[in-house]
Amino acid sequence: MVLSSLSSLAFPGVDVASIASGCRAFSSVSSTRLSSRHSAGAVVHGKRFQVALRPGFVRASAGSPGSKESSPLVVCFGEILIDFVPTVNGLSLADAPAFKKAPGGAPANVAVGIARLGGSSAFIGKVGEDEFGYMLADILKENNVDNSGMRFDPGARTALAFVTLKESGEREFMFYRNPSADMLLQESELDLDIIRAAQIFHYGSISLIAEPCKSAHLAAAKVAKDAAGLLSYDPNLRLPLWPSAESARQGILSIWDTADVIKISEEEISFLTGGEDPYDDAVVRKLFHPNLKLLLVTEGQDGSRYYTKDFSGRVGGIKVKAVDTTGAGDAFVAGFLSQLADDLSLLQSGSDFTIPTCLPSKKNIVVFAILSRGARDEGKLRDALKFANACGALTVTERGAIPALPTREAVQQAIVQFAA
Repeated sequence: MVLSSLSSLAFPGVDVASIASGCRAFSSVSSTRLSSRHSAGAVVHGKRFQVALRPGFVRASAGSPGSKESSPLVVCFGEILIDFVPTVNGLSLADAPAFKKAPGGAPANVAVGIARLGGSSAFIGKVGEDEFGYMLADILKENNVDNSGMRFDPGARTALAFVTLKESGEREFMFYRNPSADMLLQESELDLDIIRAAQIFHYGSISLIAEPCKSAHLAAAKVAKDAAGLLSYDPNLRLPLWPSAESARQGILSIWDTADVIKISEEEISFLTGGEDPYDDAVVRKLFHPNLKLLLVTEGQDGSRYYTKDFSGRVGGIKVKAVDTTGAGDAFVAGFLSQLADDLSLLQSGSDFTIPTCLPSKKNIVVFAILSRGARDEGKLRDALKFANACGALTVTERGAIPALPTREAVQQAIVQFAA
């Protein structure tokens, strides 16, 4: 916060000079990353002020003296399972000589991906009270993901998926979940404290297929939204899991308008629009709802596209030799959300520019406001997507999703090598 510059700004009805000294009491925020729904207090002219946060306003955090601020939390909700990946590409499941056991499940992949990149993440979901379930819980913990929101079902098994890899590394799935434990998570089992602490709440559509998990999903998303968290949605279309194609389409779109950020693939665009051209911007714009802040479209090795209310564009990908594309989209999401959690201004509208200013009210509340001052910096969004593209590219170079998720150092090195 540059307090000296406040006096040079003219805001009708605001005595800038009188609030500048009060703002100095919060000058420590200038050395603190603007982040999530934290609060801070200070004594200004003998009065106790509390930092208050309103929807759409800059969020500031401050810890106690000498404390180390943790990264903003991303909570991932949904399925976690075991992927069995063949050791040889291009063969049917029956002909595959052996399979490599690998932890997976899109929301769990994203949670681990964020943690591996140095962010803070938690996972909420259900597994069987069996060896695979305990193994998955341990893997999350070993990868620095908060697993306290996991539940164990004594009457259902942990979900399994056998993956067929084509020569190109593309895959097909055969699932064992009739029902599996992830489908049986109940609303009463949700850890609401973790959900409310989330700066970003991320989920897919598989948790919408069956009750009671569907109701738990809807309840968790509402709690996150009510707590001013951002909702991130990756439909992650898996047609074999739905009763029919139409039920999948309706289920995916049933929660479409509540999300702040949506990531979809070219295949999903065609599916949701009834077979229309996924490369036609006009077609993609049909999926942009009024409250959506950002729509992302992944294009595999070709990179990704982005759409906001004000602009759109494409960021090229990194060409690599694909071994297994399982988890590539999840790695992309993890890469982007890790950047977004650290910088919410990536989602600013084109007419907003963040100017921190302290406005004392009758209730001794100091607010960090966003004032309209100019256009958004699109370059920051493109940099975040370049990072996300690199995450996805590196993941396809190894077998399995979670084992292949990259570190921040590996991603940065790949970006430099590609640029060279």
